[in-house]
Amino acid sequence: MELIDTHCHLTFEPLAGDVAGVIERSRAAGVTGWITVGTSLEDSRRVIELAGLYEGMYATVGIHPHDAKSADAAALDELKRLGRSEKVVAVGETGLDFHYNFSTQPDQRRVFEAHLEIARELNLPVIVHSRNAFDETMEILGRSGGGLKGVVFHCFSGSAEEAKLVLERGYYISFTGVVTFKNAEKTREAARFVPLDRLMVETDCPYMSPEPVRSQKPNEPALMVHTARFLASLKGMNMEDFAQATTQTAVTFFNLSHAATV
Repeated sequence: MELIDTHCHLTFEPLAGDVAGVIERSRAAGVTGWITVGTSLEDSRRVIELAGLYEGMYATVGIHPHDAKSADAAALDELKRLGRSEKVVAVGETGLDFHYNFSTQPDQRRVFEAHLEIARELNLPVIVHSRNAFDETMEILGRSGGGLKGVVFHCFSGSAEEAKLVLERGYYISFTGVVTFKNAEKTREAARFVPLDRLMVETDCPYMSPEPVRSQKPNEPALMVHTARFLASLKGMNMEDFAQATTQTAVTFFNLSHAATV
């Protein structure tokens, strides 16, 4: 059995201080691939460097909506340059976070649209962060998302109705340990609805450890097997078949067979 953690932050503390141990425990658990996600220019540089050190690890480049206020034209040009690096398989995470609004909503919209243009130019898929902004996120994607290689809504916690709208656009959905939480029935309803060829699994570590290890901090890729096992049961599948199907979805979406050769 092999799984890919399609969204982790291995440059974040405390994981960054023990990457070798994190990877060793992950491989022992059956999670043998990792997409470590950039959230700022400096973080994007770090994830590229880190991905170069480990077989099966890939990087993305992005400026999180929290930091959209700092993303001027020069920063976005640098992001585009970083996106041409080896082992970079996506742009993001990017999107809208109207829960915290650490950056103004106009800045978030501006930078989200700029990421979509960069992804289109580089022919890379996009990892979307959307919190308390589903309608606005879909509106921007509908208006500015034409010609994209792919779109995934990461850490999805929306409803089955929202999942249906995402899937109708041809987008993908990725689930974290949130789907295992006792109060997450809405997310479970969505997960039941998403077909395996559009479904991916992630940790978003070091955050949100899944049940039954929710109290374990930090979250790390090895713990993703609990989320995968839960989702497999939700789908009425054995773990091996679920792992094979969702791993293939990740390989296809991020074009990992090509990235492994660069």
